[in-house]
Amino acid sequence: MKYAIVIEPTRTGYSAYVPDLPGCVAAAGSYETAEKLIHEAVVFHLEALREDGGPIPEPRTSVGSVEVSLPQ
Repeated sequence: MKYAIVIEPTRTGYSAYVPDLPGCVAAAGSYETAEKLIHEAVVFHLEALREDGGPIPEPRTSVGSVEVSLPQ
C-alpha cells in the first residue's frame, strides 16, 4: 500500500502526518528524519489496527501541485 504523507516545516524542525491514517504523526529536527519516522509510524499504526481487529484504511488521498502566477 502507498499512503500519501505530508511533511511541513515547523519553528523547530519538521512535522509529518498521514491524511488517511488519523493520529499517525511524527516530528523531527530534519526533513530526512521526519520522513524516516513517519514511515515507521505508518507501519506501527497499521500493525496496531490489525492487532485490534480494526479495518486497514485504503489509501485514498492523492497529491498534486498547482502552478500559479499572479499579475504584477
